[in-house]
Amino acid sequence: MTLFQALAYFFREAAVGLARSWKVSLLAVVTIGVSLFLGGTVQLVTSHLAHAVGEWQEQARLTLYLRSDAGAAELQSLAVLVATGSRGSALLEVSAAEAVARFHQSFPSLAGLFSGLEGDPLPPSWELQIPPGERGSERFAAWVTELRTHPAVLMVDDDLDWLAQAGRLLALVRATGLALSGLLLGAAIFTIASVVRLILLLYRDEIAVQRLVGATEFFVRGPFYVQGLLQGFVGAVGALAALALIRLVLLANLGPSLAAELLLSRFLGWPQQLVLVAIGALAGFGGAILSVRREVAGEPGTS
Repeated sequence: MTLFQALAYFFREAAVGLARSWKVSLLAVVTIGVSLFLGGTVQLVTSHLAHAVGEWQEQARLTLYLRSDAGAAELQSLAVLVATGSRGSALLEVSAAEAVARFHQSFPSLAGLFSGLEGDPLPPSWELQIPPGERGSERFAAWVTELRTHPAVLMVDDDLDWLAQAGRLLALVRATGLALSGLLLGAAIFTIASVVRLILLLYRDEIAVQRLVGATEFFVRGPFYVQGLLQGFVGAVGALAALALIRLVLLANLGPSLAAELLLSRFLGWPQQLVLVAIGALAGFGGAILSVRREVAGEPGTS
C-alpha cells in the first residue's frame, strides 16, 4: 500500500469513526471552536487597537488651551516659548468657534449641549505635533511644565499620558484573552483525547483483528490521528466563520462609528487565519496522540 493509499484509508476511516460517534465528536469540535473563537477575537481586537495606538503615537499632539482674556503681549510671549521647544512643528490655531464645530462633528448626538449658553463654551487652542525624539525626555517635560505655568495658558494636554494608558490596556487585554483562550484550548485538547479514546473503544475488536493479521502500528493508529486532526480543523474553521459572521452583523448594526472603525474595520489577514486553523488542527492532532499513546498491546482503556 502506497502512502497516498494509506492516507486515503486513514481519512475514510476517520470520517466513518466521527460519523459513528458524532455526538461526542461534536462536543470536541465545539470546545476547540470556542477556544479558537476567543483567541481569534482577541487577535482581531488587539491588532486593531495596536494599529490605532501606533497611529495615535505617531500623531501625538500637544494642545494648549488658551485663556479667552489673554492679551496680545501674553500670546506673543507664549508663541516665543512654543517655538523654543516645538523643534519646527507646525502650529495650528483653533478658534473658539472652530472648537465648537469640531465638537459637533465628533459628537453629533450632543450637538444641542451648548445651545442657550452665552459666550464661547469652548476655549481657543493651539495645537502642534509632539516631536518624536522629544517624547519622554527631561527637556520635553520641563518645557511642558513651563507652558502650564504661562499666564496665557488655561490647560495643557500632551496626549502622552492617555497613550501610555492605552498601551497598558492593550497589553492587559492581550494577556487576559490569550490566557483564557489558552485554558480553553487545553480543555479542548483533553476533550478531543477523550473522544478519540471512546472511538478506540468502539473499534477495539477491529483493532485486535488488524494486529492479528500483521497490521503495523502506523496503519492501526493512523485513522485516530486523522480524527483528532479533523476535529481540530473543523473547530478552527467554524471559529473563523463565526467570527466573520459576528463581525458583519456588528458592522451592519453599528454603522459608521468610532467602535466600528477601531475594532471591526478589517478582518484577520490570511496569515493570521492560517495560523488559527493550524493551531486548531495541531491541537486536535495532539489530543489524538495523547489518547492513542496510552493504548497498551492493542487494548484501549488500559494504562
